Amino acid sequence: MKNFLDTGSSFVATASKNDRRSWRSELLRRLRTLWRLKLTVTTMAITTFLMAYFWVLAHPFFPITVMPLTALDRAIGLRPETLPVYLSLWVYVSLVPALLRSGRELASYGAATLAMSLIGLGIFIVWPTAVPASEIDWSQYPSMSFLKNLDLTGNACPSLHVAFAVFTAIWLERLLREMGTGRALRAFNWLWCAGILYSTVATLQHVVLDVLGGVVLGSIVAAMHLCAVNRGPSSS
Repeated sequence: MKNFLDTGSSFVATASKNDRRSWRSELLRRLRTLWRLKLTVTTMAITTFLMAYFWVLAHPFFPITVMPLTALDRAIGLRPETLPVYLSLWVYVSLVPALLRSGRELASYGAATLAMSLIGLGIFIVWPTAVPASEIDWSQYPSMSFLKNLDLTGNACPSLHVAFAVFTAIWLERLLREMGTGRALRAFNWLWCAGILYSTVATLQHVVLDVLGGVVLGSIVAAMHLCAVNRGPSSS
């Protein structure tokens, strides 16, 4: 009986090691695939988006609506230490393109993110929004002061920062499951996303209502895109 249990334990341990090697090999294979194209396209996409975002921010066509604060906004307050998490979005959104397997997948993913960007920017054009002005002396927070001078806390609702984080989290969940990475890495994905969502309020870049709008936008676009992908010829 003891020999049988020892053999079973050895088999499970070996299988576990093989699983870890398998998903790590798949991860490296995906990262190496078309990496120059992925890097170029992702860089160009982010740059183009930011140019359009800041143009819309600087040219409101209609009166700006100030988003109301909620009790949760007041409870969270300013948390300057969350700024690195807020800025980590630009690393986070680069992960999915880096893990895609073909130019066709990259084009499809790019089309979905373009659609989400156009929806968000379209909302900002017809309904400009901003977060309430703060009485905080930003000179006491040099890093935060730079962000406030750059972003101006406009283009508030829905938060595209949140929309892209949610869209990325949903897609990463799919890819990590495909690679068989296990629960720990998938949990980290959702924790990273949640941290970004929290940081948008904790840096006073957005209010809770903006976050809710971003969650809705990112979730709907991701669901529609994955539905289209699953119906496509590559899923058969």
